[in-house]
Amino acid sequence: MSSTPSAAPEQERDTKLETRNLNFYYGDFKALNDISLSIPENQITAVIGPSGCGKSTFVRVFNRMYDLTPGARVEGQVLLDGEDVAGRKVDVVSVRQRVGMVFQRPNPFPMSIYDNVAYGPRILGWKQDLDDRVEESLRKAALWDEVKDRLKRSGLGLSGGQQQRLVIARVLAVEPEVILMDEPASSLDPVATLKIEELAQELKENYTIVIVTHNMQQAARASDHTAFFMMSPERYGELVEYGRTGDIFNRPQNKLTEDYITGRFG
Repeated sequence: MSSTPSAAPEQERDTKLETRNLNFYYGDFKALNDISLSIPENQITAVIGPSGCGKSTFVRVFNRMYDLTPGARVEGQVLLDGEDVAGRKVDVVSVRQRVGMVFQRPNPFPMSIYDNVAYGPRILGWKQDLDDRVEESLRKAALWDEVKDRLKRSGLGLSGGQQQRLVIARVLAVEPEVILMDEPASSLDPVATLKIEELAQELKENYTIVIVTHNMQQAARASDHTAFFMMSPERYGELVEYGRTGDIFNRPQNKLTEDYITGRFG
């Protein structure tokens, strides 16, 4: 596969996340191949590409989720505000507090709505003004008005879309700087999906958001920048093209990008 991806879209904002010559391995399997790109602050960056091309793996390097997988390892640099978070001496708890994660399927804890949101602050020892923190986080997640009268009820009793917003509130409660979303709406209906997209637009005023999606319409609607990943029989996890979302969808520089976003494969 031949491609010359741009390392970063033209941007006027500061870089929040960056990878430099990133290679990622699961044992002997190389899942990401020499990825270098910069993700701007307070923007939504979509990561698109066919299944198995390394999208989720790429996103998860930023909060060290790979530490939980035996045999996983990183080569190259993974930078948060210019600091390499892939090093062995890095405080992983601090990294995961600064870089929150929302998964494909909503995963509220089997506890009350209140306790779901309060869980992270309690673990971090932030017990002062906990009621205010819970309310503020639920408001930011556009959920407060729907649950304010049932905070002591189980979070598992909410609808799928509400559960996903509860998970987002749980992430917000520990004051992250970055929110990673791995196909956050793939299991939701269209109405709940739109709410998640609208919420992301509101949140980017204060957070940097990276979202993995298979939905081309969602990427076009909801993101400011888009990175297209691809794999070939010889190599997995290659960055083909990266730029402003309007350029990627309307004026792609690589034929592979054009073929993918127009549905010719994938």
